[in-house]
Amino acid sequence: MSGFTYLSRALRSHSSYSKLLLLSSVSTGGLLVYAESNIEGRKQVENNQSVSEKKRVVVLGTGWAGTSFLKDLDISSYDVQVVSPRNYFAFTPLLPSVTCGTVEARSIVEPVRNIIKKRSGEIQFCEAECLKIDPENNKVFCRSGINDNLVGHNDFSLQYDYLVIAVGAQVNTFNTPGVMEHCHFLKEVEDAQRIRRTVIDCFEKAVIPGQSEEERRTNLHFVIVGGGPTGVEFAAELHDFVHEDLVKIYPSVKDFVKITLVQSGDHILNTFDERISSFAEQKFQRDGIEVLTGCRVISVSDHSINTKVKSTGEHVEVPYGMVVWSTGVGTRPFVKDFMEQIGQGKRRVLAADEWFRVKGCSNVYALGDCATVDQRQVMEDISVIFKAADKDDSGTLTIEEFRDVLEDIIIRYPQVDLYLKSKHLLEATDLLRDSEGNESEEVDIEGFKLALSHVDSQMKSLPATAQVAAQQGTYLARCFNRWEQCKSNPEGPRRFKGSGRHEFLPFRYRHLGQFAPLGGEQAAAELPGDWVSMGHSTQWLWYSIYASKQVSWRTRYLVVGDWVRRFIFGRDSSRI
Repeated sequence: MSGFTYLSRALRSHSSYSKLLLLSSVSTGGLLVYAESNIEGRKQVENNQSVSEKKRVVVLGTGWAGTSFLKDLDISSYDVQVVSPRNYFAFTPLLPSVTCGTVEARSIVEPVRNIIKKRSGEIQFCEAECLKIDPENNKVFCRSGINDNLVGHNDFSLQYDYLVIAVGAQVNTFNTPGVMEHCHFLKEVEDAQRIRRTVIDCFEKAVIPGQSEEERRTNLHFVIVGGGPTGVEFAAELHDFVHEDLVKIYPSVKDFVKITLVQSGDHILNTFDERISSFAEQKFQRDGIEVLTGCRVISVSDHSINTKVKSTGEHVEVPYGMVVWSTGVGTRPFVKDFMEQIGQGKRRVLAADEWFRVKGCSNVYALGDCATVDQRQVMEDISVIFKAADKDDSGTLTIEEFRDVLEDIIIRYPQVDLYLKSKHLLEATDLLRDSEGNESEEVDIEGFKLALSHVDSQMKSLPATAQVAAQQGTYLARCFNRWEQCKSNPEGPRRFKGSGRHEFLPFRYRHLGQFAPLGGEQAAAELPGDWVSMGHSTQWLWYSIYASKQVSWRTRYLVVGDWVRRFIFGRDSSRI
């Protein structure tokens, strides 16, 4: 039966209807008809299927956070719609390897539909970019970037019950003049492919007859701005590419090649252990990679960058053939607009609580690089906590009362547990010991405040890494999966302001270590337990871990195959 026949029969059988409303259902694709009757009230007629009672979850982004969320989400309870301008997931830690052909671009990407097809088609995907979020009406407005020559509209909107923002971040240029026009970036697969072509172009230009030595030196001067993990790893990859492969096929210009790393801080890899930072600087010095620390880029022109030496204030012009900008991340425009709407316009990053709920929107969640977690401070609630712990209203806490309430504090405020571990305290009551090491029998409000006055110092912003985003996505999926169960039987931390408990435990990031490949089959690693490893053995550990962390067996096989191919045949120097 056609939809129009069904509709006409419905109208004939309900002549008393005074109002009709037609709308398209995003989750089922069917045509729904709603009618109002003065006698019978509202009745629903459907063309294809019954209306789903599931809550609709819209996920923006298919990066580490979004993909981890989708992989672990139990969609039997939700209608899920995914929107992303790219129909693939990229293993971004290997992007520096793609820039030099150590790994091919297709080896580190997995189509999103391959990831969600195991869900029996219940997760819908749209290749489009979000333009605007309307929190008042629970709606997102999107636009497809697919070829305009194809028929159909590119603009559309989606309704949501819950919105998960996992769009990552864009490059932060710090409003430096000339950066957007003249620099390369390393955030996307397309960026890595563009860098690879430009490197080959620099060498091809340098071997054209008639070039002066100065022109050749300029064309073969590669500058990396930013001494973080991405910039350092790219510098190492580029050095290996040049000295292991390119100098063999461009022998006439091998003496003109120069790689310079510009860092505004005093050291490169300043988020790592200082032993790793020192090892990396020494290794680069031996390899002939120039490291300029304490230099800030003022502007970038078509053939040179203008830097300022912090210690002397001197301005130095540095000619270049290619510049790669790798200095941090910024907020995407539509996220900024959303922040303005919800009263976060003065913040630099979208703020969410310990459960990733965006502050100001109870049904919107933000994960990964696009947001920061604002863990609540203990000292904000210290008086309320003391009152809740003082069960006999004596004005003091006994050791037993302090111990009882501390268990709840540790659950609600994870920084307390971090503080106890950092101080190597075996007993929580050690916080109440005086300067002579004697344990107090009772503590008043001032002593209670003093005992916990330093715990908030353990709160730190989580780094914008794939590891953090992946853990956040997995955590939020588990919360969604247990939502109804935890509502009926709360097992979260105690509510000191009010009664009852929170539904879920706050998110706790578990640091599993970080790597810094330094070229020449050497790497440095900062592993759990304050263990620092450097050298060739660490590089093989890097290989094994990065292979195991691939999103599918297909990409795992391809990446390992690329590594083997590179060992046997070297890197591909074609411009493709």
